[in-house]
Amino acid sequence: MRRAIGLCRASGALATLAALSRKQCACEDLRAQDLRAQQKLAFTRRDPRTGFEMRLGDPQGMNHGPLRIFCGNAHPQLAEDIAAKMGIPLGKATVGRFPCGEVNVVLNESVRDCDVFIIQPTCNGGAGPQEHLVELLIMLDAIRRGAANRVTAIIPLYGFARQNAKEKSRSPISARLVTDLLQVAGAHRVVTIELHASQIQGFATFPIDNIYALPMLAKEVERLMRKRGLTAEDIVVVSPDVGGTKRASGMAKMLCSPLAIFSRQRRRPNEPAEVDLVGEVQGKTCIVVDDIADTADTLCQAADKLKARGASAVVGAVVHGILSDPACELIMKSQLEAVFVTDTIPLGDKLHRCPKLEVVSVASLLANAILRIHSSQSLSELFDRHVE
Repeated sequence: MRRAIGLCRASGALATLAALSRKQCACEDLRAQDLRAQQKLAFTRRDPRTGFEMRLGDPQGMNHGPLRIFCGNAHPQLAEDIAAKMGIPLGKATVGRFPCGEVNVVLNESVRDCDVFIIQPTCNGGAGPQEHLVELLIMLDAIRRGAANRVTAIIPLYGFARQNAKEKSRSPISARLVTDLLQVAGAHRVVTIELHASQIQGFATFPIDNIYALPMLAKEVERLMRKRGLTAEDIVVVSPDVGGTKRASGMAKMLCSPLAIFSRQRRRPNEPAEVDLVGEVQGKTCIVVDDIADTADTLCQAADKLKARGASAVVGAVVHGILSDPACELIMKSQLEAVFVTDTIPLGDKLHRCPKLEVVSVASLLANAILRIHSSQSLSELFDRHVE
């Protein structure tokens, strides 16, 4: 009996100690939460103009001042979509021309000690890629001279990137020239989508963040598969040339589908190159993946050859739809059933001229990148997948 009473008293004491321990832990958790809340209040300030909460002295990130977003005349619609996704207004700036045709930039609000982002693809359309590049350079200079803390150029399509190496004697490396111009003009960082050649990142002493849009295109392909009742075995991802093999391979991995590659070979001198297809496409739905469609000749030729090899359907997936004339007409006459293309550059009347085009917006992708850079968060997730 005495042993039983002793055991009961011991178990009661242990239960009391456990309850006290739990209470102490709960109090410590509450104190930790209060401390974190106080630190957050101490480290943040809300920008009265934009309403965006900024970090101030946060050890987890660097403060570069209030957030400001400007744009030139290259793609104002994309800039407006990005600002709408972020819930802030675009900065006020006048980007016009003098009577002689020179670019005239006037900032209509202060950028002193601000973290500034300029959205300007160097693309065709409107005044042309040269004019858009000069607009970007002069805007960078104006903002730098306005005493901004940091200036980031958001260039969805990094123009002049095709000449990225000296292919033959007396040829320029225009990609390196543009990189040098951006640095001299005052860019601290560049964010772009699907660089034509990744070695361009090594041309600059400042960071060039190359964000991939393939995951967004892969989602559209998956939506098409669900609509048509297709499985991964019914799909073949195709690279139109050997140079795009890595890109197409990435898409194939996302879709868990096989890969096919077109290879051009000149077997004898003074004879046209022959095109070989490595992979099986008989009875399959083929997804032709490319980074740029300029005249769309390569894309359309690939589609015609795939249909001749027995493919049941051919769909294009292109990141940058430059679509210089007569690209729209070629696509309409080709075996392509549809072409997914992003809005990294304005498409204008091409959507009416070519109903086969289906646009995938990159506004949320770039808005997410801007917010992460501004708050000193990692961009690594954007390199692998699209974060909503």
